[in-house]
Amino acid sequence: MAKLWDKGFNVNEKIERFTVGKDRELDLYLAPWDILGTMAHITMLQSVGLLGKDELDILLAELKILYKDACKGDFTIGEGVEDVHSQVELTLTGKLGDIGKKVHTGRSRNDQVMLDIKLFSRAGIERTAGAARKLFGTLTEASERYRDKLMPGYTHMQVAMPSSFGLWLGAYAESLADDMESLLAAWNTVNRNPLGSAAGYGSTAPLDRSLTTSLLGFEDLDYNSIYAQMGRGKTERNVAFALSCIAETIGKLAADCCLFNSQNFAFVTLPREMTTGSSIMPHKKNPDVFELIRAHCNRICSVPESIRLLTTNLSSGYFRDLQLLKELYLPVFDELCDCLEIMDFAIGNLEVKDGLMDDPRYAAAFSVEEVNRLTASGIPFRDAYRQVGEALERGEFKSTATSVEDTLKRYTHEGSIGNLCTDRICARMDRTMARFPFDKVRKALEKLAD
Repeated sequence: MAKLWDKGFNVNEKIERFTVGKDRELDLYLAPWDILGTMAHITMLQSVGLLGKDELDILLAELKILYKDACKGDFTIGEGVEDVHSQVELTLTGKLGDIGKKVHTGRSRNDQVMLDIKLFSRAGIERTAGAARKLFGTLTEASERYRDKLMPGYTHMQVAMPSSFGLWLGAYAESLADDMESLLAAWNTVNRNPLGSAAGYGSTAPLDRSLTTSLLGFEDLDYNSIYAQMGRGKTERNVAFALSCIAETIGKLAADCCLFNSQNFAFVTLPREMTTGSSIMPHKKNPDVFELIRAHCNRICSVPESIRLLTTNLSSGYFRDLQLLKELYLPVFDELCDCLEIMDFAIGNLEVKDGLMDDPRYAAAFSVEEVNRLTASGIPFRDAYRQVGEALERGEFKSTATSVEDTLKRYTHEGSIGNLCTDRICARMDRTMARFPFDKVRKALEKLAD
C-alpha cells in the first residue's frame, strides 16, 4: 500500500513495523473525529476557492458514509496503511479518484492528529463529566439517607470523634464537585482549534482558521502555529491530570469501602451477589469490585507523570516520540468511566450498619463533646481537657449524649454531622457543570455531520 508521503522507495519492513507501532489499533479511537475534521477542512477549502462546490458535495457525501461507519465501529484501517489519516484519504481516493487527493491541501498529519485528539478529548470529557455527575448524585442521596447513622471517625487509624455515614459519603461528593473544576480547566485547554497550524509553521494556502473553529464548535483558536503543535503532550497531560483527580477521589472511596467492609470494622456490607468467593475458604465474601476500582484508579493516577516523562525533554516541533502518547492516553477515558459507573452501582447497593456508636469501643469518640460541654459551663478549656483525659485514663469516662439526635444537635456549624450542607454542595456542582458548553459543541458537530 502506497504511503501518503511515498517518494518512490520502500521502507525496510522491520523499520516500518516498529515505527507504525500500535497506530492502526489505537487510531480507531480517533476515526470519527478525523472524518469530522476532514469535513470541516474541505468545507473551508471550498470557501477559499481551493475546492469546487461540486467536489465538496461529492467528498462530503462519501465522508458522511465513512463517519456513520466509524460511529458504528465498522471503520477499519487496512494492513499496510499507517494510520487513520492515511486510511481516510486513501479510501476517498480509491472511491472518487483524484478528488480524494485534494483533502490534504493545507494540512499536515501533525495538525490532523492534534485536532483528532482534541475532538476525542472533548467527547471523553463530556462522557466522564456525565458519569461523575451521576455518581455525585448517588453519593449525595446516600449522604442524606444516612445522615443520622453515626460511625466513628478516625485520625492516625485511631478512633477520633463521632462521624456519620452521611458525612463520610458527602465528603466524596464534595471532592467530586472540586474535581469537576479541574476537568473544566482541562476542557478550556482542549476546546481550542489547532487545525491550520499544519506541521507547526502554518501554510501558504489561504486558510480560514476561524471558519473551521466555528464548524467544529471550538471556543477559540490555538493561534501560534508552533504552540499549536507544542500542545501535543501538554493537552494529554492536562486532561490526564484532571482525570487522575477524579480517580484519586474514587480510589480513596474504594479503599475506605475495602477497610470498612472487613470483619474487624463491619461498618458496611455489599449484597452477596456483588461479592466473590475463595476457592479454599467457604466463608469469604470478598469486595473485589472495590479492590479493582482502587487498582484501576492507582494506574490512572500514574498516567500524567508517564506522559510527562515521554515529553518533558523534547524541544519545540514534532517528534515521533509523541506517537507513544496514544497508548497511555486514548484508553484512559474508558477505564475511568468504567470505574465511575461500577462505583455508582456499588454505592447505590451499599448497606450500612446501624447503632455502631453504641459499642463501648467507640465511647472515647465523645470525649471532645464533653470537653466542650465543660468549657461552655465556664471551666477553662485546658482544665476541661485535663479533667476528661484523667477520667479516660481511669476508665471512668461516660458520654453525656443520650441519643443520636442529642449528638447531632450539638453539631451546628456548616459541614458537621448535624449540618451537612448537601444543598450547597449540589449547587456548587451544578454551577460548574453549567459552564461546560456541551450542547453548543454537540449541535455544531451534528450540523457538520448532517
